Amino acid sequence: MAEGKPELKRGIGLSGAVLMGLGSIIGTGIFVSIAIGTQIAGNGIVIAIFIAGVLAIFNGLSSAQLAAAHSVSGGTYEYGYRFLNSYLGFTAGWMFLIAKSASAATAVLGCIGYLFYALGIGGDQRTIIISGLILLFGVGYLVSGGISRSNLANKIIVGITLVGLLSLLIVAFGSNGLPLEVIFKASTDVSINKILYASALMFVAYTGYGRIATLGEEVKNPKKIIPKAIITAMGLIVLLYLLVTLAAIQVMGAEEFGNTIDGEAAPLVKVAEVLNVPLIQNIVALAAITAMLGVLLNLILGLSRVMLSMARRGDIPKSVANIRSKDQSPVRAVWITTVIIALLVLSGDVVFTWSFSAFTVLIYYSITNLAALYLPSGKRLYPKWIAFAGMISCIFLAFWVDPVVWMLGLGLIVAGLIWHFLATKFYKKN
Repeated sequence: MAEGKPELKRGIGLSGAVLMGLGSIIGTGIFVSIAIGTQIAGNGIVIAIFIAGVLAIFNGLSSAQLAAAHSVSGGTYEYGYRFLNSYLGFTAGWMFLIAKSASAATAVLGCIGYLFYALGIGGDQRTIIISGLILLFGVGYLVSGGISRSNLANKIIVGITLVGLLSLLIVAFGSNGLPLEVIFKASTDVSINKILYASALMFVAYTGYGRIATLGEEVKNPKKIIPKAIITAMGLIVLLYLLVTLAAIQVMGAEEFGNTIDGEAAPLVKVAEVLNVPLIQNIVALAAITAMLGVLLNLILGLSRVMLSMARRGDIPKSVANIRSKDQSPVRAVWITTVIIALLVLSGDVVFTWSFSAFTVLIYYSITNLAALYLPSGKRLYPKWIAFAGMISCIFLAFWVDPVVWMLGLGLIVAGLIWHFLATKFYKKN
C-alpha cells in the first residue's frame, strides 16, 4: 500500500474471523432460503444443498489463496485488478455491491418478518418496510462506530443464533429421529431443472465466507488466518444447513415446509410451532432475528470496505475513501452503503431480491475463480482444477434463476462497464 494512504486497524484473530464468516453465512439462508429452495425442489433441496456447498468450497479455496496472496480489503474487486484487468476488476466490485446490497435488503425484510410473527403483529407491507428502514439505519450507526464495536456485537449475535438453532435440532431429532429416508427420496420425482434452480438460490446462502476475505487489512497475519478461517467456517455451515433442512422436512414434510415461505416469511418458527414444545418457538424466533442482524451487520461492513477500495482507485468518487481518524472507520462508505440497501428495502419483495442476489453473486465468484487461475505458481495453494471447476459451475448456475432476473443482471453489467469506460477516459484523468 502506498505510503501516506489511510490504513485500517488489524485487530481480528482466527476465532474472530471465523465468527465474522459464520455471522455472514448463518442468517437469511438458513432462516428463509432453505424454505424457498424446498418449495422449488421438494426433497431435492438436499441435493441442492450439496451442490451449492461443493461449489462454495471451491470458491472458498479460491478466495483463500487470493486473500493470502493479496491481503487487502476489497476481495475480488482487488484480485480482478491485480491478476486480470480493470474491466473484470470493476465488474467484480460492481456485482459485489449489487449482490450484497440485495442480500442485505432481504435480511432486513426477513428480520422484520420474524419479529412481527413472534410478536403477533400482522403488519402490512408498508409497515414492514418502514420498520425495516428504522432497523437498517440503527445497524448502520453501529457499524459506523468502527470494527471493534461491530466485532463484539457480532460475537454476541452468532452465539445467540447457534443456541437457537441447536435447540431446534435437539427437539426435532429427539422427537422424530434422524430422517435418513429424506436423503434417499431426494433423487426421486424431482426434475434436474428444479434442483439446479434451487442450487443457484442456495449458493447465496453460503457466500458469507467471502466476508472474511474482504477484511484483508483488518486481520492479524492474513496469509495464515484467512485460509484457515474460510475453510473452518465452510465445514461448519454445510453440516448445519443439512441438519436444519432435514429436521424441518422431518417435522413438516417437504411440501408443507416449502409453503411456509408464503405469507409471513418465518419458516423455522412455523416448524417450531408444529413441535409444540414450550419456549422453543420463542427461542427460534430470537435466533432468527439475531441471525438476520448478524448478516446485516457483516454485509454493511463488507460492502463499505469494497466501496472504500473502489473509491481509493477512483472507480467512484475518492471522497468516499475518507477514514475517520478517531476509530479508523470508513464512515462515508458505511452510510452510502446503508442508503443503497434502504432503496432496495423499499421494494419489499424478498423473493426477487434473493434471486437477484443469486445471479450477481454467481457472476462475482466466477471472476474470483478466474483470478485464482492467474495466480503465480509460487503463490498457488491449491490445484488449478479447483478454480476452473468453480468458475464454470458459477457461470452455469447463474442462468438457472428466473430469466427476468438474469436479463436485468446482464443489463446492469453492461451499464457498469459503460460507466467504467467513461470514468477511465474522463474522470480518472482529472
